[in-house]
Amino acid sequence: MNTLTKAEEEIMQLIWHRGPCLVSDLLDDMGEPRPPHSSVSTIVRILEKKGFVAHKAYGRTYEYYPLISKEDYSRSRLEKLTADYFSGSYKELVSFLVEEESLDPKELETFIEELKTRNP
Repeated sequence: MNTLTKAEEEIMQLIWHRGPCLVSDLLDDMGEPRPPHSSVSTIVRILEKKGFVAHKAYGRTYEYYPLISKEDYSRSRLEKLTADYFSGSYKELVSFLVEEESLDPKELETFIEELKTRNP
């Protein structure tokens, strides 16, 4: 799966949150100062070329919708991160998070319990 630039990911986050939308809808969701309509439109067209979104045309108006779910993209990025930095080991990733105190023992316990209920 292709990766997204920071600007592309910001737009995808809006599309995932909103669902089918127009470029003007995306602009409405952005904070000030808003980028130009043409800049957002260009990024959305790049996302379409990369296979992340598609559109329905209503005359000259395009409604964009996601082709890849946020969950699928997140899974892909996590797999790449784990492969690149933790030798493909999720155990090493979790150990790193615990050591860096990004995951406290209580959260780890909850995480383990959730895993047990999913994989009896």
